[in-house]
Amino acid sequence: MRRVLVMTAVLIASQCGTAQAHFLFIRIGPAAEAGRAAEVFFSEIATAGDPMFIDKIAHTKLWQQAKPGEFTPLTVRKGADRLRAALPADGSVVVVGECQYGVIAREKQTPFLLRYFPKSVAGAAESLNQMQARPGSPFEIMATFTDEQITFVVLRDGKPLPGAVLTTVDTNLANEELSAGADGRAVWKPASPGAYAAYTRFVTKQAGSVENKKYEEIREFATIAFDWPLVRRGPDADAVAMFEETIATRASWRNFPGFTAKVAGEVDGRPFDGRVTISGNGTVEFATQETAAESWVSEQLESIVMHRRASDSSTSPNRPKPVLRFADDRADHPLGRLLTFDGGSFASSYRVKDKQIVVVNRHVGPYYMTITVLDNDQNAEGKFLPRSYTVQYWDAGSGELKRTETVQDRWQRFGSWDLPVSHQMTIASESGLAVRSMVLSGHELIKP
Repeated sequence: MRRVLVMTAVLIASQCGTAQAHFLFIRIGPAAEAGRAAEVFFSEIATAGDPMFIDKIAHTKLWQQAKPGEFTPLTVRKGADRLRAALPADGSVVVVGECQYGVIAREKQTPFLLRYFPKSVAGAAESLNQMQARPGSPFEIMATFTDEQITFVVLRDGKPLPGAVLTTVDTNLANEELSAGADGRAVWKPASPGAYAAYTRFVTKQAGSVENKKYEEIREFATIAFDWPLVRRGPDADAVAMFEETIATRASWRNFPGFTAKVAGEVDGRPFDGRVTISGNGTVEFATQETAAESWVSEQLESIVMHRRASDSSTSPNRPKPVLRFADDRADHPLGRLLTFDGGSFASSYRVKDKQIVVVNRHVGPYYMTITVLDNDQNAEGKFLPRSYTVQYWDAGSGELKRTETVQDRWQRFGSWDLPVSHQMTIASESGLAVRSMVLSGHELIKP
């Protein structure tokens, strides 16, 4: 998609004369960090915007259509180099936008008012084909999908535009020019899977002024971006192999007998002590007189036990293979390849790098949750144990960051097992900073 929209930007800039070949577009990404979202860039590339121009497009309006004819305004948040709006975790969706960039006036050139009408679609053809044009939109590209081809219709003030010219761009930077017939339709068949965009423009000879800047014509650009095929089904063998190789490098408790230990620490300023018993089947029993610490300590230890015991079942030769696919074609992301997981109770994705799971993304109730591993330890067998990581929670509806947890774990070898000896969590939220910690000592393995 980065290469596709670089070419799109260059082609459009050559026609309208926008500075430095910058172009406004929407990208609907997979479920990743902070959840699924529509991102708006004004840049030469599709994966990073230009901070220099972010204030010029900050007023862009976006609408989501998840059900035919139902348009919901999206909360658009300005980042350092892009705009972002949270989307539903799954399901088909259309996002349309509108941005009046302003008047472009250069010496010895016709001054013009520049407007953008970007659009992006994602999901199943049977759902997308029922979606409608946004009422009141002056310029929009509609698309109807089949398994073999796409039919574009350029709408001007809600009506098909006969003879409209569209340009398609594929991932190999090849482009085709399509001319709509008298009914405003143009049919196109993508040559191969990939990320695609199509764009068209409309020029109106109309004078006016905006913010005391005069113009002699209005130049408008409508685009549509999508992946082809719209939906990929079934596992990607390379993605499955990468994930399973990564799971095999995680330290696990095999033939775990269970243990007991003393526990002491502090929860939100209240000290506590007690004793914990973790059975061989993973059951956690924590006894303390400080009730404020009881639930937190139990939850944290249950999570630790679950993750250490998970590798036993995940490496069983009789288990069903996970259904995983590469979510995009970025092999150079700093946090690793993004893998999408089908099935389970969460809309999950992972980033894998150097045979380690670096990021876990999940949709849990009203939140999007992202776990980012900062550092791992290696045990005597060279297997990985978490040392420090962060957990962020975003509101699934608004995209607002609600809470960040920073966690540090330390481990010690007892027999054949790496057991926790300390666990500290720092919680940052709008209400301030809280610290919770526990130290385990006097570990005794439970005898059969």
